[in-house]
Amino acid sequence: MTEILTSAQMRAIEGAVIDSGAVTGLALMERAGQSVLDAIFGQWPDMARQPGLALVLCGPGNNGGDGFVIARLLAGQGWRVRVALLGDPSRLSPDAQINHDRWVQGGGVVQAWAEAVAQGKAGSRDVTLLIDALFGTGLTRPLGVLHDDLSRLLAPDMAPRPKIIAVDVPSGLCADSGRVLGPMAPFALRADLTVSFHRMKLGHVLADGPELCGKVVVADIGLSSGQVPGIVQAVTRPEGARLDKHMGHKFNHGHALVLSGGAGRTGAARLAARGALRMGAGLVTLGVPGAALFEVAAQITALMLTRIDTAESLAQVLQDTRINALCLGPGLGVEAEQTALIEVALDARRPTVLDADALTCLAQTPELFAKLHDTCVLTPHMGEFARLFPDIAAKLSAPPLHGPAYSKVDATRAAAARVGCVVLLKGPDTVIAAPDGQCRIHAAAYDRAAPWLATAGAGDALAGFIIGLLARGQTPLEAACTAAWLHVDCARAFGPGLIAEDLPEVLPRVLAQITGQA
Repeated sequence: MTEILTSAQMRAIEGAVIDSGAVTGLALMERAGQSVLDAIFGQWPDMARQPGLALVLCGPGNNGGDGFVIARLLAGQGWRVRVALLGDPSRLSPDAQINHDRWVQGGGVVQAWAEAVAQGKAGSRDVTLLIDALFGTGLTRPLGVLHDDLSRLLAPDMAPRPKIIAVDVPSGLCADSGRVLGPMAPFALRADLTVSFHRMKLGHVLADGPELCGKVVVADIGLSSGQVPGIVQAVTRPEGARLDKHMGHKFNHGHALVLSGGAGRTGAARLAARGALRMGAGLVTLGVPGAALFEVAAQITALMLTRIDTAESLAQVLQDTRINALCLGPGLGVEAEQTALIEVALDARRPTVLDADALTCLAQTPELFAKLHDTCVLTPHMGEFARLFPDIAAKLSAPPLHGPAYSKVDATRAAAARVGCVVLLKGPDTVIAAPDGQCRIHAAAYDRAAPWLATAGAGDALAGFIIGLLARGQTPLEAACTAAWLHVDCARAFGPGLIAEDLPEVLPRVLAQITGQA
């Protein structure tokens, strides 16, 4: 796992190392500035060989101090550098003040913000590199009129457009939520490259973050996270040993039961069941109403089939204790008889994935919430999440007027704590939370982008992946995280033209690579 921090956690980490005497804030600022230069020249090597004109926008806090360091270092590399300061030089933070003075004492000029804005685009015509060191993780309010100032400095139609580098996060973006603070408007400083220090921040991977940050480079500036509580982890590549199969009977790898809807509505459940089987569950059975038996039987081979019409027939099937994981929801239906099936399934207290129609039934029948248990996994998309947790969803959808704004992490953690089980809130920025506060993010962004997953049935395949892993004995949190990773890996392995049926079929190739058997 890889840590993803809030701005408060980052401040705590910096403060702890400074208080320990291991390093000064000034030294950290110097390291940060140098790391930005290294990232720029690593991304665009020609810039190191052919210096141009850089415009460095400095804010009043430590992010602005980083900007003064960057300006000084760029000048030392032969660049012509303009520095524009937002605010009063006498009110800079102490470390930023020292670097401001170093810049001036070395012959650098600091242009007042109003003067830079008055020059506007004309004054920026020859700029080849723009450094956004205005706010970083410290932004707590909307840009307001500053947005218009930035638009004057860098109009969208500028040609050629300079490369824009954000120091920690692009100005206007909440580092904790990935949301643009204030009323939505064209974003003036959409970065080509964002350099984050020590670790990525939540805002880099949530909501609008991936679109506005460009490429993110994480720079090591010599910090240790120590004992800071509540840190979110990024989902990383699963261990091959946890997915490999060793000697043993099929029942050693679990028996998953997936319930299907009626005639004409069986495709989603069949897709989930095939995903579970491809994931390595020893056996997978489809529970199907009598009216759909022939339809399903004509479509399956390795999957098993049993008739389940009523809550009583499900209870009878569940007397087989070898069935150790259940999946309800894909194509199930939302009537009273399906709600009764869900109640029986929850009463069985076995690892259970609730998806799609099962989530709608849950939202329609609040008394079912009390039956959820700690081996359940709920897999809502945002619409389903809003029906299940309307008050939490309302906080998440409210305009973010100040920072840190309420985030998808906050919402998913709150939901998991309320229902006492794992919640996987789907999206390109999938967030997975357990009731004890553990939280993971799988961002299908940057080099993990998988736009082909925007296709009908992809969520059904994900539910099947999770139930297959639960049947094989993984914990709910581990199963949800592993399935999210593999789901995206399958989409990326297949590429354009992906449809949901392809996901289980490409999974063996992905598993072979992870387990070293490719």
